[in-house]
Amino acid sequence: MKNVSGTIRERRTIRRFSDMPVEQETIVSVLNEAAGLYEAEGTPHWRCLYAGTPESRDELAECMIAKVKGSTLAKLLPSKMTVLLKKQIMNTPAHILFIAEAAETQQQRDVNYAAVCSIMQNVQLLGWEQGLGMLWYTDPIILSESLYKKIGLREGERFAGILEIGYFDKAQKGRKRTPAERSWTIIGEEGSLLADSTLPAPQSVQKLLNEAVWAPNDGLREPWRFVYVTGGEVARQLSSAEEQALLPLLLVVATEEADPHKQQEDYAAVCCLVQNFQLLAKSEAWRVRRHIPEWVYERERCKALGLRPLERIVAVLELGGDKSGPESRALPPEVRIELNSFVKTGPL
Repeated sequence: MKNVSGTIRERRTIRRFSDMPVEQETIVSVLNEAAGLYEAEGTPHWRCLYAGTPESRDELAECMIAKVKGSTLAKLLPSKMTVLLKKQIMNTPAHILFIAEAAETQQQRDVNYAAVCSIMQNVQLLGWEQGLGMLWYTDPIILSESLYKKIGLREGERFAGILEIGYFDKAQKGRKRTPAERSWTIIGEEGSLLADSTLPAPQSVQKLLNEAVWAPNDGLREPWRFVYVTGGEVARQLSSAEEQALLPLLLVVATEEADPHKQQEDYAAVCCLVQNFQLLAKSEAWRVRRHIPEWVYERERCKALGLRPLERIVAVLELGGDKSGPESRALPPEVRIELNSFVKTGPL
C-alpha cells in the first residue's frame, strides 16, 4: 500500500458509481493483495463469491429483493421498493460476497470472522488507491433464505457482507472521529517498559490509534475501547510465552449492542480498526503479533482487566520484540475466481 495513513483517512463509503466497468483482473489482483496483507496467528477459513456481469448481478438482485417483496413496506409500495433496489444492484459494476466458514470452537469461529472482516477492509483500502469506491452492505432486509441458498451458506457459517464496488465521481466529506485517548486505559506503570527501541511508547501507540479509528461502521458508531498493558506481572499472566512476558499488550475491546445486527456490525468495525492499526504499525516498522487467546473467553479473567458486562476482547496485540524472530503467519493461497459467476474462493 503506497500511503497507508492517507488512504485510511481519505477512504469513504460510496453509494453511487459511474458507468465505467470494473475489470475482472482488477478484482482478482485486489483480493490477492488484500489476503496477503492480513497477518494474524491461526489459519483462517473464509470464502467469497463474485458477481461482475449483468447476468450474475441479475441473479444476485433477485436473491437480494426476495425478502423485500414479502415485507410490509413492499406491499404498500410494491413496484417502487423492488424496482429501485434492483436498479441499484444492476447499476453497481461488481459485487463480492464474503463468508466466514464454520468451526468447532468459538475461538476459531472468531478467528475466521475477524480474518474475513479484516480482508474486506484491505480490499476497500487497496481499491480506494485505484479509484474504486465501495459500500459494505449488511442490511437485514437482504438477508433471506433465497440469498443464503444461492451463496451456499452452510450451517455455522457467518455472512460478513457484500462489497458493492465501482468507480465514482464524487466522495462525501469525512466526519471527525473521537480521539483514541478518550477510550484509553493503562494497566501498569508507563515507566515499567524496558528502555528498548523495539517497544513503542504509549504516546506512539495512541498516535497510530488516532489514525486507525477511521474504520468503517454504519452511522459512525465508535464501539471500541483500548486497554494498554505496559508489562510486568499482568503482561506475564497474559502473554503467550515467557520470553514475551515484558512486551506491552494492546487489548482492543468491543462494546456490544443489544441488537444482534448492530452487534455484528460493530464487531466487524473493530476488526477493521485492528487491521488499520496493523497496517500503520507495519509502515512504522513495528513488530505486532495479533491473536485471539483462549483466556479472552474467561469472563472472570477479563473482568479483572476492567471489562464491563457488555464488552468483549476482539484482539490482543503484542507490541515490539525482535524483528528477526520467526513470523507466525503462513502465506495465504492465491484467490481463485471465475468469470461471470458466483464462485467459491479463498483459503480452503
